[in-house]
Amino acid sequence: MYRHLWALQQVSRRTLTSSARRQMANKVPQNQKLFQENNGIPVHLKGGASDAVLYRATMGLTILGTVFVLYELGKAALPQKK
Repeated sequence: MYRHLWALQQVSRRTLTSSARRQMANKVPQNQKLFQENNGIPVHLKGGASDAVLYRATMGLTILGTVFVLYELGKAALPQKK
């Protein structure tokens, strides 16, 4: 039992060390400069092509969902005669 606790203590000590394996660059100042730039582009499209694709996909799914809901509401409001 104590052997398991000791192993758990060693693992937790190794994972919570202050030395990082690799340092990541701080990209916040770059992103702040990019998103605060006054260039006439809406903020939801300033991230580049991937933002434009995600925006168009979201708008397409929203429109398709709205059309489907309206179709189903119309079908429910006007039931077919048997």
